[in-house]
Order: sequence, then structure tokens, then C-alpha cells
Amino acid sequence: MKQVIAIVRPFVAEKVLQAIAALPIEGCQVCEVKGYGRQKSYLDEYRGSEYSLAYLPKVQITVWLEHRYVEELIRAMLAAARTGRMGDGKIFVLPLEAAHCQ
Repeated sequence: MKQVIAIVRPFVAEKVLQAIAALPIEGCQVCEVKGYGRQKSYLDEYRGSEYSLAYLPKVQITVWLEHRYVEELIRAMLAAARTGRMGDGKIFVLPLEAAHCQ
């Protein structure tokens, strides 16, 4: 088993979920998160004055599936999430040694 974590822009999260729906996924978790990478931060305006937001809103999609489907999952996620601009996100693949259900 593998755990795949994708951090994507909020407006493409639903598109990514639709793209991976046909794959044999054991489980999926979606969370709203904040963070930054090379994008750093951006300026926003509130009541007439600008201020810097250190963290950008993102969506974290965590998926658990058999290792033989990982490459197919990554291709589907990349096709759905890529806009070609900085800040499109990251995909992490981690080994999963055991999962226990209660």
C-alpha cells in the first residue's frame, strides 16, 4: 500500500477528485490547509490598507491505494491540477506499512 498526498489549489480540488474517482482507491481524505513554497506569500487589501498573508489557502487530498496504481493516480492528478503557473502544488508518495480498522 501507498499513501499519496497532493497539495493543490482550492479551485482545482474538485477537478482532481473527479479525475481519480475511477481508480481503485482504498480511502481518501480531503482537508483545507494553508502553506507556502516558492510562491511565498501575497498581498491582500483589508479596509483600504495592504497586508501580507504568510500562508496561502490550499487543499490537501490524501489517498491510500495499492502500489501498482500509484503512477496512474499521479498522472490523473497532474493532468487535473496543472495550470502551468507557480503554486500548482506538490504530490508526495509515502510507503504505508499497515492500516488497522476499528
